[in-house]
Amino acid sequence: MGAAALRALPWALLLLLGPLLPGQGLQANPMLASEPSKAQPAQLLGGEVGGFTPAPPASAQEIQPLNKQPANGSGEGHAKPRKAFPVLGIDYGHVRIPFEISLWILLACLMKLGFHVIPSVSSIVPESCLLIVVGLLVGGLIKGVGEKPPILKSDIFFLFLLPPIILDAGYFLPLRQFTENLGTILIFAVVGTLWNAFFLGGLMYAVCQLGGTGLNHIGLLANLLFGSIISAVDPVAVLAVFEEIHINELLHILVFGESLLNDAVTVVLYHLFEEFANFEQVTIIDIILGFLSFFVVSLGGVFVGVIYGVIAAFTSRFTSHIRVIEPLFVFLYSYMAYLSAELFHLSGIMALIASGVVMRPYVEANISHKSHTTIKYFLKMWSSVSETLIFIFLGVSTVAGTHYWNWTFVISTLLFCLIARVLGVLVLTWFINKFRIVKLTPKDQFIIAYGGLRGAIAFSLCYLLDYKHFGMRDMFLTAIITVIFFTVFVQGMTIRPLVDLLAVKKKQETKRSINEEIHTQFLDHLLTGIEDICGHYGHHHWKDKLNRFNKKYVKKCLIAGERSKEPQLIAFYHKMEMKQAIELVESGGIGKIPSAVSTVSIQNINPKTLPVERILPALSKDKEEEIRKILRNNLQKTRQRLRSYNRHTLVADPYEEAWNQMLLRRQKARQLEQKMNNYLTVPAHKLDSPTMSRARIGSDPLAYEPKADSENLPIITIDPASPQSPESVDLMNEEPKGCSGLPPSPEEDEEGLVMRVKEPSSPGTDDVFTPGTGDSPSNQRMLRCLSDPGPRPEPEEGEPFIPKGQ
Repeated sequence: MGAAALRALPWALLLLLGPLLPGQGLQANPMLASEPSKAQPAQLLGGEVGGFTPAPPASAQEIQPLNKQPANGSGEGHAKPRKAFPVLGIDYGHVRIPFEISLWILLACLMKLGFHVIPSVSSIVPESCLLIVVGLLVGGLIKGVGEKPPILKSDIFFLFLLPPIILDAGYFLPLRQFTENLGTILIFAVVGTLWNAFFLGGLMYAVCQLGGTGLNHIGLLANLLFGSIISAVDPVAVLAVFEEIHINELLHILVFGESLLNDAVTVVLYHLFEEFANFEQVTIIDIILGFLSFFVVSLGGVFVGVIYGVIAAFTSRFTSHIRVIEPLFVFLYSYMAYLSAELFHLSGIMALIASGVVMRPYVEANISHKSHTTIKYFLKMWSSVSETLIFIFLGVSTVAGTHYWNWTFVISTLLFCLIARVLGVLVLTWFINKFRIVKLTPKDQFIIAYGGLRGAIAFSLCYLLDYKHFGMRDMFLTAIITVIFFTVFVQGMTIRPLVDLLAVKKKQETKRSINEEIHTQFLDHLLTGIEDICGHYGHHHWKDKLNRFNKKYVKKCLIAGERSKEPQLIAFYHKMEMKQAIELVESGGIGKIPSAVSTVSIQNINPKTLPVERILPALSKDKEEEIRKILRNNLQKTRQRLRSYNRHTLVADPYEEAWNQMLLRRQKARQLEQKMNNYLTVPAHKLDSPTMSRARIGSDPLAYEPKADSENLPIITIDPASPQSPESVDLMNEEPKGCSGLPPSPEEDEEGLVMRVKEPSSPGTDDVFTPGTGDSPSNQRMLRCLSDPGPRPEPEEGEPFIPKGQ
C-alpha cells in the first residue's frame, strides 16, 4: 500500500460522509487533515469563552477572535460565524507511523499464512525466496504510484528486527551438541571468516587494478572492508533454509553455530578497516591494537551476556508470588544485554547468546510452566515476524535503493565468494578431521560449503558506510544484493533436492526418554573416569568440574526452594511427567485423570500435594535418594579415591614379581585340578539320555557282551528289571589298567569300560548277601569312582516297562 493511497483515503471518506456533517455540506475542512492538533480543540469548544479551555498554547492570531467575542454571545456582527460540532474527523498524521507498521506486519503474516496454505509452492520454493519476491512486488507497486518505497535502515534492523531472532536461537540453543562441537564451530567461524575476508578482499583489489578505469580508484582497505562485510554467513538466512530441510543435528549446529559466532570477527574487521580508511598511514601498533580488539569484542560480549543472565536468574527467585511478570524479565534482561554490548561496540549477538544460555536452566527452575509456555511461544512468534519483515524489506529496499552496476565487479564478487567458501571448508575440514572422533564426510563438507548463505546483516553493514569516505557504496550494495539473491534463491532452492539426492541423514524427531537420560549421564561419568585414570584433562573432565561447581555453589544462589538440591535425573523425570500430563489433557484424556486434580491447575502440579492414585508413575523420596546415590555419589567416589594414571611417573612395585608368581602357581594348580577331575570322571553318554540307554540295554542285553580281551577292565553289570534301584549296578571288576603289573595295550586304552550283563541268580539265593565271582577284596577296592548316571527321568518321560527275566 502506497503513501499516496493512504493520504487519499481521508478525502474519500469525507466525500462519502460529508452530508452527515451539520452545516458543512460536501465541503471538507482542510484544518482537519492539515493541523488537527490545533484546530480540533477550538471546534470542540464551539468558540465559547465561558467553556473549559484546553491547556495547549495558542498563537496571537488564534487568541484574538476569542477575546473580541463577548461573554454573553452578543456582537453577532463583529464575531466569526459559529462552527458546527464535528461528528466525524480524520487525523491520519496522528496515527501514521504505528498504522503503517501494523499494516506491514499484517502483510507479512498474511503472506506467511498464504505460503503454508499452498503446499505445492512451499515444498519447492523456500519461504525466504517467496518473501523477497513479495517485497519486490510491493516495492515496485509503491514506486509505480509515484511514491518512494521505504528502505530497511540499519538502525531499525540492528536494534529491533535482529535481536528477537538471535534471542530465540540462543535461548533454545541445543547446548550439548553446541559444546561438543565448539572447537569445530570456532575454527569455521574465526579462521574461516578471516580466510574469506582476506582472500576475497585481496582478489577484488587485484580485479580493481586490472578491471579498467571505473575501478582503479578503489584501494586495498576499501576492498578488505567489502570482503569483511560479504564473507560472514548470515544466521537469519541459515535458520530460514535449514529449518525447512530438517538436516541432521551435526550439520545444523555446525553451520548455524558458525553464523552466530562469526559476528565478533565481522564486527571487528568492519570497524577496523573503517577506521583504517580514515588514517593517512597505518602502523604496526594499529594492527596489534586491531588484533587485540577481536578478543575484547568477543569476550566482552560474552561477559556482558553472562552478567545479565545471572541477574535475570537471580531475579526469578523472587517471582513466585507474581507469576505474570516472569516472562517480561527474560525479555528485558536479554534486550538490555544486547543494547549494553552495542553501547561499547561489543558483539551484541554474542551477548544475547550468552545471556540466553546462562539464564535458561535457572529461570525455568524458578518460573511456572505457564510462564515457560509464554516465553517459548512469544519468542517464536516475535522471531518469525522479524524474519518475515527482514526478507520483505530486502525486496523493497532493492527496488528503492540506488544502484551502480559493474559487470566485472559483481561477477568477480560472486565467483570469488563461492571459491573462497569451498576452499576454506575443504582445508579446514582436512585439519579438523585429524582431531575429531566422528569425521566429517565429503557429503557433510559439501552441505557445509553449500549452506554458507548471505543475508540482511551484510546489506545493513554496507548501508552504514559513509559516502564521504566510501564513494563506491552504491556499487558495493549492488554486488552484495546480487550475492544475497544468488545464495538465497539458487542455493536455498537447490539444497533440498541435493540433500535428498546425496541421501544426507535427516533430523529424527524423537522424544528423549528417561532411559536415554540415564545412559547419557552414565556414559558422561564413565568417560570422565577414564580421562581421570589416563591423566588426560579433556572435554568431559572440565565439564564434570563445571557441573560440580554449578551444583555446589551456583544452584543454591540462583534457584529457590528445594529444586536447587534436586538431582538432574529426577528433575528430568518431573519435566517428562508434566509434559505427558499436559499432552494427556490436550488429547482429550481428561476423564482418566482423578477428579481431585483440577484441570485448570494441571500445569502447576506439585508432586507433594497429589493424591496417591495417579496415572503417571511417581517416585518416592526413598527411590529418588537411591537413584541419586547410584548414579551420582557412588560413581564419583570411585574416581575420587583413585590417583591419576601417568605412564611417565610410574613407580616399580616390589611385590609385582611375587604377585605374578602367585598367579602362575594358582593357574597351574587350577589346570591340574581340572585334568584330575576329567580323569576321575567317566563322561556320560552324549547322544542318549539315561532313560533311553537303560531301555536299550533291557531290550537287547546280548548287544553288550564283554569282549574276550577285556578281562582287566572294570565291569558294570546292569539289572534291567529295576533300573531305578541302587542294587542294579554292581562292580564286578574294578582293577584299573596298569595295576596288574602289565602295561595296558593300545586297544584296551581305547576301549575304556566294558559293560557286562549280570547273571541271573538262582531261586532262593540272596542277591545282596551272596558273594559273586568278582567279590574278592582285591576287586572290591575302590580305585575309581563312577560318574553320576544322570538325573531321574521326568514324570512325563515315562519308564521302560520291561518284565523281569526277559
